[in-house]
Amino acid sequence: MRLIVGLGNPGPEYQWTPHNLGFLAVDEIANRASIRVERPEGKALVGRGKVAGEEVILAKPQTYMNLSGISVRELLGKHELEPADLLVLFDERDLPWGMIRIGERGSPGTHNGAKSVTSAVGTPEFARLRLGCGPDHPVSDLAEYVLRPMKKADLEVAAEMVAEAGDAVELLLTQGIAAAMNKFNRRVPPAEEK
Repeated sequence: MRLIVGLGNPGPEYQWTPHNLGFLAVDEIANRASIRVERPEGKALVGRGKVAGEEVILAKPQTYMNLSGISVRELLGKHELEPADLLVLFDERDLPWGMIRIGERGSPGTHNGAKSVTSAVGTPEFARLRLGCGPDHPVSDLAEYVLRPMKKADLEVAAEMVAEAGDAVELLLTQGIAAAMNKFNRRVPPAEEK
């Protein structure tokens, strides 16, 4: 079984912000698999079912981003899962809008939610899928940037990226992380860069 966690902030004021791309990706996966992610458990909203034929628990921590690890640790413990069974989806301001990047492990970088998960589970050895939301112009306050509601053009790119993330998770579950990385981890051709 896999625990698939999308990181974000609860509450309608955060729903359509870049910082909630992890929640939006979990919603996409849940919709495809007809899984309802609404049962309170482990300081998260969770749903259980099958994605691409594999048993999964989908979770959206309700602790706010910077404390996401508390929820992830509780869910891993409750279901007797290891960090190797974990897949975390979160926004990444160091990737351009629309790009996703899958990794088997790695540094949480500047992302406070990823830092919280890494600290709480005691290792960076867990799979992650990062959803690019990097600004294409200088931004003086990155925290404000990721917490500001997305504009229409960004929402359209976000919808495509979240759909691609759904495809990537399905491939990861059926063929493994290496296959998903080979297909979805690509550089943006210079013509497409902003």
